[in-house]
Amino acid sequence: MSMATIGRAAKETVSGLPDGFWWLWTSTLVNRTGAFVLTFLSLYLTQELGYSAWYAGLVIALHGLGGIAGSPLGGMLTDRWGRRPTMIAGHLGTAAGAAALAVVTSAVGVAVVVLLMGVAMQAVRPAIGATIADLVPEHERRRAYALNYWALNLGFAIAALGGGAAIVFGYRTLFLVDAAATVLCAVIVFLRLPETRPAVPAAVKGEEAAGGTNGTKVSLVEVLRDGPFRTLVLLNLLVCLIFTAPWVGLPLTMAGEGLEPSAYGMVIAVNGVVIVGFQLLVNKITDRRSPAALLTVSSLLFAAGTGATALAGTPLLFAVTVVVWTLGEMVHVPTNAAATARLAPEHARGRYQGVMGMSWALAGFLAPILAGWIVDGPGPDVLWIGCGVIGVVAAAGYATLLRRVLAGAEEEAEAEAAAVAAAGAGAVAGAGAGAGAVAGAGAVAVVPVPAPDADGEKVSG
Repeated sequence: MSMATIGRAAKETVSGLPDGFWWLWTSTLVNRTGAFVLTFLSLYLTQELGYSAWYAGLVIALHGLGGIAGSPLGGMLTDRWGRRPTMIAGHLGTAAGAAALAVVTSAVGVAVVVLLMGVAMQAVRPAIGATIADLVPEHERRRAYALNYWALNLGFAIAALGGGAAIVFGYRTLFLVDAAATVLCAVIVFLRLPETRPAVPAAVKGEEAAGGTNGTKVSLVEVLRDGPFRTLVLLNLLVCLIFTAPWVGLPLTMAGEGLEPSAYGMVIAVNGVVIVGFQLLVNKITDRRSPAALLTVSSLLFAAGTGATALAGTPLLFAVTVVVWTLGEMVHVPTNAAATARLAPEHARGRYQGVMGMSWALAGFLAPILAGWIVDGPGPDVLWIGCGVIGVVAAAGYATLLRRVLAGAEEEAEAEAAAVAAAGAGAVAGAGAGAGAVAGAGAVAVVPVPAPDADGEKVSG
């Protein structure tokens, strides 16, 4: 494939989204570019503070535990308080935690700070997901979520490289830089991002005032009672377990093969390189594809990549397996986010995103524990074969349990896209007719047609 083709695909992928989305995208990039805490926390705790590897693992697990609580909390605040206040509060809370780690050194103090950071960091994500759903038309959402995920990984790659080079200044300096970048992210949201929370329908307000639960009021319990969405969450949990397992199981497996830690560093770096280099192209290839089919294919890619790890024995073969499941990651994450936004009622997008985020956080807590236990017990081959089986089960679930629901969502998105295209064509034709009447010639004036956002303000289309 030529560079010109890749360039055209990239241009088409990033065009046509509202200005508010790009400010959110910028805030994500800034935030992740300064995300040094989790990247270097285990090294800081063991090398700088002298704690055991067991304690470092416990602290990182506490971060995931905080995320399990933070995600539904953030979802509730997103719907009740607003998108912008939730993001700003979460970012400032995360910044305070990063700054605190530069001075707190006691075992209990570090554990508490990291736990609260997990709550704050995860609370932001439902607000980001809901804001994208508010700003971007349904037929463009998967592309928007993919671009935001690309920014996240691009920023993480910059942070890993920059942090590795800047570690000569000390871990505490990196944590303060992390805090400053997160504060800057909050400033961008405060100054440039509009509040996009839709008005709560009158019927829902009445139900909330009366304490009714006939289905219009959407509490956390009501979210979990939504059958199709509950199925989506459970299948996503299976995929997340597979996705998280390599981050603990792969270095242990490679060490068991007699490979040096530096080999693992090069192999896992392939994940970020592939995402940064090819996410835009993957977006173009998967555009307008069936959500159920994409989720099924992504699950099979996860199954193939992780399952084949049991057969690998050299850094090159391990890297190939990482490429395979990374492709699954690139397809799954934006498609799942768009499906979540589609199934959520407009006034409950935050809570739906919060419950979905809880499945990611739960996997981040469980998978490292399970992976380490399986590698130490039955052995790494059992871990990877088990991941392959779980991936196949998830694929079967997407193909059979959600095919009709997500197909209906795709049909509605296509109808929306057709309506937008027809409206644009009508506006162009009207402009051409007006120009012909004035100028007496066949010239056509092409004028961009702005689309209203959730607050009725005009944003460039």
